This record gives sequence, structure tokens and C-alpha cells, in this order.
Amino acid sequence: MSSPLQPLADYVVAQAEEADTKTASGLYLPDNATEKPKTAKIVAVGKEVKQVKAGDKIVYKSYSTTEVKVGAEEYILVKEEDILATVK
Repeated sequence: MSSPLQPLADYVVAQAEEADTKTASGLYLPDNATEKPKTAKIVAVGKEVKQVKAGDKIVYKSYSTTEVKVGAEEYILVKEEDILATVK
């Protein structure tokens, strides 16, 4: 997947993953009962990004992102230093 946004310097563009709305036992949770996801899939990286690449799934500091909506798609901009881990 390509992004209409091209991040600068050490920023990445990612798409947050949806929080589960159903528990393992099959109960549906109301919208206000689910936390915002802290994992995302990277769709584009800036030229100074060294440790991650497009397609990686990441865990990030949720309070340090910038949310952007382009058309119907929502993206987050995350600085590389605010990425805590990759998910295999």
C-alpha cells in the first residue's frame, strides 16, 4: 500500500489498527470501552529513518502522534524515536 503522504526527515506514516470490539468470549464492547490502538502498520518512511521500513507493524507512543485524514483514509505521523518496538 502506498501513502499519499511522503514523510520528511525521521517521520513515518502509518495506519493505526482497529481495536477489537469483541471479547474472546464473544461479547461486544461499546465504543467508549475500547482503548485507542497503540499498534500500526507503516505505509511510508522519511529519508532519515534507519530502523523500520514500509510494511512493518509497530508499537508507538500514542500521545506523540499527529493524526491526518486524506480522503477516506486516516493516517498517523510518528517520529522514529517514538516507535517503541516492531511486532513480528
